[in-house]
Amino acid sequence: MDNIERRDKEMAYISDDSVMEEQKVCRKILQRLNTVDRSDFDEIGKIVKELLGKSDGAFINPPFYCDYGSHIEVGKNFFANYNCTIIDVAKVKIGDNCQMAPNVAVYTAGHPIHPVSRNSLYEYGISVTIGDNVWIGGNTVIMPGVHIGSNTVIGAGSVVTKDIPDWVVAAGNPCRVIRQITDEDKKYYYKDREFDPEAWEFISSLK
Repeated sequence: MDNIERRDKEMAYISDDSVMEEQKVCRKILQRLNTVDRSDFDEIGKIVKELLGKSDGAFINPPFYCDYGSHIEVGKNFFANYNCTIIDVAKVKIGDNCQMAPNVAVYTAGHPIHPVSRNSLYEYGISVTIGDNVWIGGNTVIMPGVHIGSNTVIGAGSVVTKDIPDWVVAAGNPCRVIRQITDEDKKYYYKDREFDPEAWEFISSLK
């Protein structure tokens, strides 16, 4: 079995020349994305589409970093803010209407703990899944193998080492559930600040 097959089966593998050749394709696209005129939103959208393949309304504020791009699957209206890093050795699946604040990092990759094993050059990738309508706060790190449920908010500065369920606010290092999200939260835009009548009229019309 070659190292690409091993990598894609989430087995220990070595980043040999064949693996690096795949990464070169991604790096050429990233070079264009990360040097494009930041005000040329149309061009940014086109490059993001080329990088991620199947996507609908995805937008990434450069700079952005990943290993393959083709291992990242996003739903409708994906948005990642400045300096996002997705190390997509394994599959990263992200649902509809997901937002990532600046400096979010998603890591599917890792190395053995023991130095002898680590120095063998074997590494691994374990997939990450993020549901629909998820907001990831700034400077959050998501570790290999994690599943984040739908309609959930991850607070800024979190390190997500374990699965997080649907409909919760979770934060911290390690990230833990703080509370449920309920219909009562709908009328607030920040902490105890309620939407004004004009904004609330529009929000009330949404499902």
